Amino acid sequence: MESMDTSAAEQLRSYIERIERLEEEKANIASDIKDVYSEAKSMGYDPAIIRKVVSLRRKEPHELEEEEQLLTLYRMAVGA
Repeated sequence: MESMDTSAAEQLRSYIERIERLEEEKANIASDIKDVYSEAKSMGYDPAIIRKVVSLRRKEPHELEEEEQLLTLYRMAVGA
């Protein structure tokens, strides 16, 4: 197996270390988000509904409209 030159190895190490730091930050953020959902639940809010609202707020208006139309169509098709 061929070895990398020093600069390429340093660049690769830099990428890997950045990814590792970001993965750690991501884990910390995920933990913080979980804490917020727990806090909301302790105040009587439904975390599943909060997750749905957060998901809906991420979408563009045209995506929401299309999703609502499909949901209505599917519900009508199954009598729900």
